[in-house]
Amino acid sequence: MIEILAHNMAPIIFASLVVFLLLGYPVAFSLAANGLIFFVIGVWLAPYSNGEITLDWPLLGTMPQRLWGILSNETLLAIPFFTFMGIILERSGMAEDLLDTIGQLFGPIRGGLAFAVVLVGALLAATTGVVAASVIAMGLISLPIMLRYGYDRRTATGVIAASGTLAQIIPPSLVLIILADQLGRSVGDMYKGALIPGLVLTGMYLGYIAMIAIFQPHKVPALPPEARTLGGGVTSLLVALAAASGIGYGAHLWAYADWGANADVLGATIGTVAIYLYALADRYAGLNLLSRLAQQVIMVLIPPLALIFLVLGTIFIGLATPTEGGAMGAVGAMVLAFAKGRFTIPMVQSALAATTRLSAFVLFVLIGARMFSLTFYGVNGHIWVEELLTAVPGGQYGFLFVVNLIIFILGFFLDFFEIAFILIPLLIAPAQTLGIDLIWLGVIIGVNLQTSFLTPPFGFALFYLRSVAAKVPYLDKVTGKKMDGIKTGQIYQGAIPFIIIQVLMIFAVVLFPQMVMHYKGPVVDASTIEIKVPGFQPMDPGGQGTAPVAPGGLPGLPGAPTLGAPNLGGATTPSPQGEAPAPGGLPRLGAPVITP
Repeated sequence: MIEILAHNMAPIIFASLVVFLLLGYPVAFSLAANGLIFFVIGVWLAPYSNGEITLDWPLLGTMPQRLWGILSNETLLAIPFFTFMGIILERSGMAEDLLDTIGQLFGPIRGGLAFAVVLVGALLAATTGVVAASVIAMGLISLPIMLRYGYDRRTATGVIAASGTLAQIIPPSLVLIILADQLGRSVGDMYKGALIPGLVLTGMYLGYIAMIAIFQPHKVPALPPEARTLGGGVTSLLVALAAASGIGYGAHLWAYADWGANADVLGATIGTVAIYLYALADRYAGLNLLSRLAQQVIMVLIPPLALIFLVLGTIFIGLATPTEGGAMGAVGAMVLAFAKGRFTIPMVQSALAATTRLSAFVLFVLIGARMFSLTFYGVNGHIWVEELLTAVPGGQYGFLFVVNLIIFILGFFLDFFEIAFILIPLLIAPAQTLGIDLIWLGVIIGVNLQTSFLTPPFGFALFYLRSVAAKVPYLDKVTGKKMDGIKTGQIYQGAIPFIIIQVLMIFAVVLFPQMVMHYKGPVVDASTIEIKVPGFQPMDPGGQGTAPVAPGGLPGLPGAPTLGAPNLGGATTPSPQGEAPAPGGLPRLGAPVITP
């Protein structure tokens, strides 16, 4: 009985952890408690395990070093930077400005507000990487407007909750940082690999809204004319964009000789700065050549786009690490808040407090995961998981199907941090055995983990929206009409179509890996590689020609170096009187002459 228990320690530990979590214990303490309890049991069972359990009391002495490895991890330092940046941007009113401006731009078309929410969700994802900030900001600002003008409640809540989860997959996502750290891969490579899937998923959201606008237009009506406070002026905006493109292209041609491949970045920067400065002059100098809509769009969109380039651009071109990019983003967010006149000490204090809470949560979960993994690996749990997953029929696709199904189910009950720290380290060995690229695996898991924010009963995006959506009837501030509250069931129902879209996106990334694998750069065909060895001056064989041969050299050997080798011919070298001759031309060793 004891031998059977020792042989099955790994599945017992994993099942025990699941029970602890289902009972509602905090994840960090569940991980640490399971690790410590089963460490003691493992040490007791080690003599009966036939070498399967390698736990011993001195192993606990390695825990301080393991914990120090967490505290000194520079990759994880990017998490508080990006969190702080996102909170500062959200509380400085950038989300409100973006939603109002893009909503006005797309307002005249059916579904315009929903399009605006998705696009702003993508922009906020690229500047904050924090789901809570995006969902709460859009729930407070956009949801009352969408309900005011007749949007279907399920569609409105689903669009807001799903758009907020784009912060999971569009860099600089916090979950991508965690995944890269747990998989032992570069955060920059993970960001590059996730960029195209994130943009494709955004396009799928927009496509779904377009289908609703075409086939069920009553669910997503256009803004009435009286609600379009910025008026028209799309033509003026298009002319301004064309002028900026022309300036950027001219700057590209001018700088190409000196900047080479980087001239396009320089040209785009010059064109963007030129049109932004012109919009400022047009508004504050009273030129009024641009429409109000064009002015507002240019002045509101360019600062966050510049911040995106500052953070992601420097990471992608290799100028900064993710941690350094996060630090620059945090400084840039404070600069933008100061420029808007909304930078206050209380705002910074609250942002620091929220950042500290999230960072402490991540740190404690990671410490508990280290204790759990020490015991789990000590009972050869990683080998059990590897054998279990590599035995799945179907090879790579079978492995990916099973792993994604497990993560999808765990997403109903666990946060993405918890899934990443518990499950991801166990997948590395079987994935490498099957030849799966870990960046590709990480992006697939990142898309899957988005569903954990939308799946009931513990979908955090649903909770965030529930916390800011009206629960009881209220009077609209603009129209004065009595509006019904939002039911929790409506929020859950609105999320279902977007969960389906995310599952389809998982299949798309699995079936079309090049969406991710482009991070490696262009594929080189080995058959086209030609190696040329530099030519050498031919050596003259045996002294015939110009190459000199030293006396005693080796005639007839092509290219033999003239090292002054002794004469090995058959002639006998004369010797002084009383000294034996050297046979076969061997050199004399200078033996002393003995005189009787």
